[in-house]
Amino acid sequence: MANAVTLRTLLASLHSAVVELVLAPAGIDMTVGSVALLDADDLRLPPGASADVTLLVGVTEAEVVRWLDDLALRSTADRPLAVLTKVADSAALTHGARETGIALVAVHRQTRWELLLSMTRGVLDQVRAHDPENDTFGADTDLYELAQTVASLTKGMVSIEDERSHVLAYSAADDAADELRTLSILGREGPADYLRRLHERGVFDRLRRTDDVIDVPADPELGIRRRLAVGIRRLTGSSTTLGTIWVQEGLTPLTGEADAVLRGASAVAARLITRITNAPTNETLQIQRLLGARGGGVDVPSLASALSIPTSGSSAVVGFAPCGDFDIGTLAPSIRLHASAFRRESLVTTIGARIYALFPGVASGTPISAWTADAVGRIETRTSLALRAAVAAPIADLEAVAVARFEVDRVLDGTTGEVRVTTLEESRTSVLLGEILELIGNHEQLRDPRIAALDRYDASNDARMRESLDIYLACFGDVRSAAESLHVHPNTLRYRIRRVEQILELDLTDPDARLLVEIQLRM
Repeated sequence: MANAVTLRTLLASLHSAVVELVLAPAGIDMTVGSVALLDADDLRLPPGASADVTLLVGVTEAEVVRWLDDLALRSTADRPLAVLTKVADSAALTHGARETGIALVAVHRQTRWELLLSMTRGVLDQVRAHDPENDTFGADTDLYELAQTVASLTKGMVSIEDERSHVLAYSAADDAADELRTLSILGREGPADYLRRLHERGVFDRLRRTDDVIDVPADPELGIRRRLAVGIRRLTGSSTTLGTIWVQEGLTPLTGEADAVLRGASAVAARLITRITNAPTNETLQIQRLLGARGGGVDVPSLASALSIPTSGSSAVVGFAPCGDFDIGTLAPSIRLHASAFRRESLVTTIGARIYALFPGVASGTPISAWTADAVGRIETRTSLALRAAVAAPIADLEAVAVARFEVDRVLDGTTGEVRVTTLEESRTSVLLGEILELIGNHEQLRDPRIAALDRYDASNDARMRESLDIYLACFGDVRSAAESLHVHPNTLRYRIRRVEQILELDLTDPDARLLVEIQLRM
């Protein structure tokens, strides 16, 4: 299946220094699409709390065995496809995995869980974000395959890191891998003395400043082998550094074409990293599906389990739109921070030119509107960027979240931001009138051609008939008030209104005629 990753591919992408397959009763060719990190408390959640790939953090052997026994009593739909744990070397654990049909994967004890979670998500996101066009290294290249291809062409061991020196992908290694490579893959810092020497030699500065391949000699004293490195920079002429490709020399010398391979790989990596950065994460897609932005047929209970949010209790949806012309996406981190401080279970995502915050499981009477007004005010004070917001609350359950987002969009579409925070109930007049006018405006047969005749008269005679009619109707036919607003004599306005009636061939004393004209003028 296109844009899918199997457990086999995932395990191959995770270094043997990090994970090792212990048992796979159902094989490793099943498709996996989600990953979750669970602790001991999470194991007591209702069925379905785990994802396809479940990382068990800080869980004892006995707790894992009890959990597997419990899973054996549940349907296969409520079981993960693979479990990764640091206590996998247990006969009881192996038996439990075999009975439930779950793949059991051992995790190196020195591996940092947050790094393993990030790397697993990275593999899933790379496959989803993949676009085969213009891939010099092959139609199916992702960062892991790029690393393996570079390793094959250079006869070295490859690591691709981001701008913070976090490992994004790497090639297979052999016994010639030095301590620096192994520790980097495990998420640990390399030897401090060696990193200091790299800084002293200006290696990191040169990687940031130049596109040249840098030769880093071996350091026998520290047991560090020779390396080649090249910076990964944006292709748009920007000086922004996206990361680095490192090639460690093994027992076989690097090939003579290694420099050229690395320069080409740098350009490919820049495209891949940019694509991955711009692509929505797996969690983002799940949130957007819950909000109804990815089509119908949504399995809400499964999504709620994958997102670790409560399925019971009322919810709320808040939509934010910009007041003015600026990229609202730049404010997503601030809104996410404010929302998380207010409710830890909150979910925030950007869809188009709007940001949405979902608050699941909120108690009745929770001051969502007050929080929204406070967040809007704080963000404007800090950034000088103005937001307007619409609130839909309370929502009976998560099944109604998509409908609530549609309600929020109706309010944002039908209001202007004069009131920064509002609801459909508070703005129903503006919203409904706007939707009625839009409906009429989209159907030519509902437009009255007599209004166009009035516009033509004004243009030909340098007159103000339409403006006079508009203000006259807004003043409910009070000639004196309307004349005062127009700064004309009441008799002048009376003449204009009689002339308007002649042009329109309408009697403005007729309530139906006045209603029709007001609607047409609003368009």
